[in-house]
Amino acid sequence: MLVFIALIVGGFAGTEVAAYLVHRFLFHGLLWRIHRTHHTHQHGPFELNDLFSLAATAGSLWLLWIGRHDPLNSIAWPLGVGVAVYGILYFILHDLYTHRRFLPFKTNSRVAQTIRRAHQRHHQSAEKPGHEPYGLFLFPYTRFSKPFTRRRSPSRPGSPSTADRGSE
Repeated sequence: MLVFIALIVGGFAGTEVAAYLVHRFLFHGLLWRIHRTHHTHQHGPFELNDLFSLAATAGSLWLLWIGRHDPLNSIAWPLGVGVAVYGILYFILHDLYTHRRFLPFKTNSRVAQTIRRAHQRHHQSAEKPGHEPYGLFLFPYTRFSKPFTRRRSPSRPGSPSTADRGSE
């Protein structure tokens, strides 16, 4: 049973590492034309970039399918569960919470808010080179644990002058 659980965790962790590498080197490289749809502000309920999630879902379903006859003694089935758990959390934290797609929600969870802030940092640029972090869960959490503070421009009406802002 310990091996079974380790394979689930391994499937989850392996998916995050693979997601980071694919996102960093393929999505912001060779596959940028498709992934760019995710970085633009004009998209409907679906974007071309969703094809990547469908591919990951197919991979998880394939692992579950080939391990279905003896799930507890299969290597594929628990790996498929780990990939599926990753996909479910990705959908909840990335699509629903961070990008407010489909059924958006709010939460007081510090972990969810930190993940959202880190992903918003990634989206500060709609350019191909992009910004870290490229993974959803692998990033320095302490760097994003506090909300960003936006400085007001002194040229905007009603905003404090540079002298008024002190050492922000």
